[in-house]
Amino acid sequence: MLYERPNFQGQQFFLKRGDYPDMQSEGFSTSIKSCRMIPSHRGTYRIKIYEKEDHRGNMVELTEDTSQVMDQLRSPDMLSCSVLDGHWILYELPNYRGRQYLLRPGEYRRFSEWGSMSGKIGSLRRATDLY
Repeated sequence: MLYERPNFQGQQFFLKRGDYPDMQSEGFSTSIKSCRMIPSHRGTYRIKIYEKEDHRGNMVELTEDTSQVMDQLRSPDMLSCSVLDGHWILYELPNYRGRQYLLRPGEYRRFSEWGSMSGKIGSLRRATDLY
């Protein structure tokens, strides 16, 4: 995972295994200041997503990638979540587009805890080695 600011802050960019000879043509920022490996995970992936802060409102538990969060949650907002197993990448827009947010196992009571400004999440996928 690449970050536009030091100490793993700012916009995030998930890289699959491979070569990237021209980062700008791939849509990446021109200023990458930090990066970290996503630990490999064997086993199940589970995340619970909630439409309201503090794990309230409608909840859905997912174990697979979803290109349309709204189809699952029936809300344009995902304001909190719990990552139970594995690492997950949230995308601001449907079909794995827009800003990306890497979530490690743990509880996220507010969207600001994963770096989002709005809580709008359009899709999410498991952080696996996708080569």
